Amino acid sequence: MKNNIQQALQNRILILDGAMGTMLQRYKFSEEDFRGERFKDYPTSVKGNNDLLSLTQPKAIAEIHAKYFAAGADIVETNTFSSTTIAMADYDMEDLVYELNFESAKIAKKVADEFTAKEPHKPRFVAGAMGPTNKTASMSPDVNDPGFRAISFDQLRIAYKQQTEALLDGGVDVLLVETIFDTLNAKAALFAIEEVKAERNIEVPIMVSGTITDASGRTLSGQTAEAFLISISHIPLLSVGFNCALGAKQLTPHLEIIANRTNIAVSAYPNAGLPNAFGEYDESPEQMAAQIKEYLDKKLINIIGGCCGTTPEHIAAIAKIASQYQPRPLISEINSPV
Repeated sequence: MKNNIQQALQNRILILDGAMGTMLQRYKFSEEDFRGERFKDYPTSVKGNNDLLSLTQPKAIAEIHAKYFAAGADIVETNTFSSTTIAMADYDMEDLVYELNFESAKIAKKVADEFTAKEPHKPRFVAGAMGPTNKTASMSPDVNDPGFRAISFDQLRIAYKQQTEALLDGGVDVLLVETIFDTLNAKAALFAIEEVKAERNIEVPIMVSGTITDASGRTLSGQTAEAFLISISHIPLLSVGFNCALGAKQLTPHLEIIANRTNIAVSAYPNAGLPNAFGEYDESPEQMAAQIKEYLDKKLINIIGGCCGTTPEHIAAIAKIASQYQPRPLISEINSPV
């Protein structure tokens, strides 16, 4: 499978899916829907725990994956953005972490296999989504105690290792460490993945996607795009890029920086513009695709998708325009003998 996705990257720009949360909002699930029969008597509120829906509403999760594949996606992300013991502590559901990751991976893989069987010329892939958690390892959450840390590197490593093992057991093709606002958190995830690879004697393609949080062009922990790239370049990666926080237009200069400084694939999945006063995203599929055309004209990307506010309609528009372009050449290809 590793060779298949690498081969696909050589042949075309790969399309990543859009937002899971945006699609789940369309279902208007109630507290009872989130709980399902299994958790009907659970002592704490679980509404908003989207990852739990892989256990209580698996049909909806599968439907969303299928809609993104039908729209043209080559890769879908598992519904596991918050499926670590650290993030699940908010719901007192740390004990469910292995099951959440395993079942989410199985759901996505089943849908991917169905689409691949129908279109063998266009294999579909599943990326195991590994979010940043709700803690930061390199900064204090307390302005009055700058030396305090709410989480340690080792605690993050252990949590990410459990997530990695469950995602791989569930059948993912790629691991995606995403929405990175603190590179130290990401390093813990990458360290955990390398541990699992060594213990299992396997190779796993790894995608890494950071987040530029504002107009300063830095991550939340203060790194520029170039510094972020350098600090993770010791790990063999399938791709590196950015997602979330910004719309496609605002993300362009940061993608230019990393695209000109790495010989691996570059990914991007921006939001559908910037949120309005109500926290909603107004950018239409056509508007977003028109902005992403600049990425394509400048040969900045190999993998493109959408984050907050994006839907299958956005992915269809992006896939349509991306199909007219060749992927960004990799330096190793440029320098290789003809």
